[in-house]
Amino acid sequence: MTTENTPTADDTLDLRTRLRRALAPLEPSEVAMFGGTSFMVADRMVAAARRDGDLLLRIDPAERAELLARPGAKVATMGPRREMGDGWLAVDGGGLTDDALATWLDAALRHHRRACGRE
Repeated sequence: MTTENTPTADDTLDLRTRLRRALAPLEPSEVAMFGGTSFMVADRMVAAARRDGDLLLRIDPAERAELLARPGAKVATMGPRREMGDGWLAVDGGGLTDDALATWLDAALRHHRRACGRE
């Protein structure tokens, strides 16, 4: 039995499935990296379902402070102490509703479009 805050393999699988469905129109590829499954669109990472149950997003560094102020958002880390940088954001996967997931993906896809010169 797991506690309320302990992610299970099912949590990561569920987030992967949800990301797969949400990003399907963009035909993402899936790559094992960043401690989970990363979703790549046009060879650029947009989001990942991490083993710990968190959602990892590639974001516009200029939006980081605003996004970090949202519920569930936190600084993305590699391992226990190393911050990933201003262009990365983690979101607590527990209680991540479909609407919240869509909002987070909007931020990541907005950055993706800019980075690809499509906005």
